[in-house]
Amino acid sequence: MRPVMHGDVVAAARVLRALPEAGRDGAMARMLAEAGAGDRYRKRFGRAHPCFGNGSLMSAAARFAKVAEPGLRDAEYLDCLARVIHALLERRAGK
Repeated sequence: MRPVMHGDVVAAARVLRALPEAGRDGAMARMLAEAGAGDRYRKRFGRAHPCFGNGSLMSAAARFAKVAEPGLRDAEYLDCLARVIHALLERRAGK
């Protein structure tokens, strides 16, 4: 997966916010896996994967429905941001 930027975190959190709570962790895992697959494809073929994008988390998130970015007063959105960051920290610790 390509290096994660602020926009990647926001894009993934907006996807998670559009889902019921029970589906958020699975969707996060799927976006990370698809970003990884997109990056491997990009490195091998020199172009973005037709479904998974260019290997960024934002391009993986682009395939999913998402909410408009809510303000930080939205407790569920804050939870989604935290889930994204937690998943990224777990991924990093696993390497």
